[in-house]
Order: sequence, then C-alpha cells, then structure tokens
Amino acid sequence: MFRFVPPEGAKQPATLSIVEAANRTARHWTSVEAGPLAPGSAAHKRAICAMFQETFNPYRPSVIAWPTLSPDELRRLQSLPIWDIAVQTEGRARLSFAAYADGLEDQAFRRAIMLNAWEEHRHKEVLGHLVRTYGIELAEEPPYLPPRDREFAFLVTGYSESIDSFFAFGLFDLAKQASFFPAELVETFEPVIQEECRHILFFANWLAWHRANLNWWRRIRFELRVAVAWVYIAGLRVGLARSVGTNRKTTREESNFTVNGAQAVTSVEVGFFDLIKICLQENDRRLAGYDSRLCRPTRIPALARCVVAVGKLWPGKKRNNGSGISASG
Repeated sequence: MFRFVPPEGAKQPATLSIVEAANRTARHWTSVEAGPLAPGSAAHKRAICAMFQETFNPYRPSVIAWPTLSPDELRRLQSLPIWDIAVQTEGRARLSFAAYADGLEDQAFRRAIMLNAWEEHRHKEVLGHLVRTYGIELAEEPPYLPPRDREFAFLVTGYSESIDSFFAFGLFDLAKQASFFPAELVETFEPVIQEECRHILFFANWLAWHRANLNWWRRIRFELRVAVAWVYIAGLRVGLARSVGTNRKTTREESNFTVNGAQAVTSVEVGFFDLIKICLQENDRRLAGYDSRLCRPTRIPALARCVVAVGKLWPGKKRNNGSGISASG
C-alpha cells in the first residue's frame, strides 16, 4: 500500500496569509519558459510539472471551520445522495494515480502525479471531516486495492475526473448563485474545486506530452487503450442515463459526482441545456488564469458545445431566469 506523504508545502504552518496567497497562485500561473510550449518538448514537460508544483494550495482539512447549519440546511446536506460515492471515488483515484506514478522512471512526472494522488487523498480527508461534522452516515467503505493495469487505471481515472470536474464546476456555481446552502459552506469547497481544475489541466497536458513522445506503433496501441477506456467509462455510466427521470436507485458504479442533478444544489428548476451552458462558462473561467500556451481539456467541452448547438434547435419551454440563476453566454 502507498504512503501518502505530504509535500513540503503542506508541512509548513498554513497561516491565513499563506493560504490566501496560495489561493491566488492556484488560479493564475504563467511559465517562465520562453517561446511556445510544443507538446512533447522538454520545455512543455518542465512547464507542466512546474505548474502543478507551484500552484499547490497548503490548506488543511483538519482546521476547516465548518459552519453551523439550520435544521433545514442540515437536512438538505444529509439528503444529498453523493457522499458514499464521493468518498469512495477519491479513495480509488488516489490509488490509481499513486500506482501509475510509482511505476514511472521519469522523476519529474513521478513527483507531479504522486502529488496529484496526495491531493486526492486530501479530498477524501475533507469529505471525511464533513460527514463526521454533520452526522452523515456512510456505507462501509470497500477495500482499496492497487490496480492491476496501472496505465489503464490512470487513463480511466483521468478521463473520469475530466468529466466529473466539468459538471462539478457548473453545479458548484449553481450552489453559489442559489444560496441553497450557506455561503460559508460552499466556499469551504472552493479550494477543492479549483484543485480539480488543476488536475484535469495537468492530465490534458500529460496526454499531449505522452502522445507526442510515442512512436507510431506505440501510439496506435495507446489510442486503442484510450478508446477502450472511454468504452469502459461509458459502460459504468450507461445505467445513469437509463435512470434519469425515474425513481430507481442507482448502484454505486452508476453514480458519480455529476449524476445527482442541479436540483440537489438549488431549489430553482434548471434546464439541461442551461446547466451545460453554465458548466462551459465555469470551465472556461477556471482555466483562463493558467498559461495560455498549455493545452486545455477539449473533449468534454467540445461535446458540450455540440449539445448546446443542437439544443438551440430543440423546441421546449424557456426557463424563467427571474430566479437569479444565470446561464447567459
């Protein structure tokens, strides 16, 4: 089993000024490398790894001041059907990243991906503190076993995180706009959400770098594994698509961070296409502060833009924006 040793930045006293500075740095970063960052180049690799190390946020789960909730707010929080799968997803993600990093000879990528694993471990700690504070009951966690196929698990986890984060950005913004939960509680998760943004940015750039450094026959093999990873992810989520609009309880494998719908975080009815627009806006906003020479995640946003384009041709009722929920743009 891997030991999730904290990075040096996490061992120093996390004063308010240090955390505030880290919050700014975690959102705005430019590489010192000169010229373009061609995918696969040495400069590209240095920039990728430097971005991930230098934007590290030293916040501590153990000192988060969880706000007091009213009975209604507590009931809403406890009723969200995400907590079991949220904790288990982070538990599996940390092992997938750590296992892949452990097998790498490239020390720069090894350190960066191991930091990614440690941050997933910290996300699990944050969730653990939350459920204990608010008396949320969890099912017994399954044993977390290192994956047999490290590369495949890394691909599945990276792509799954890219999907989940895209929708989480939009749902998090909805939660802030709707004031369905106290602002203090929502803001507590802001560093975690931005950390996920860093994760998918790193994964997108690792993919670009890795692809550029494969010869033709290894590239074919890799793209086949990527295709299989997407099929595997689709298989895990197909039950979700079948359960939309029903009262059937999804299994743990069918659930994830994004499947519980906008109604879990707001009392206002939010249309599907409006939700996609909000996710696109938030995805662009959160990534905008990083060096524009770095690659961006493109697959999920491109698919979402296609959905929005099709949605413009789809007849249906307009959602009342008098609620204050914004989906313009």
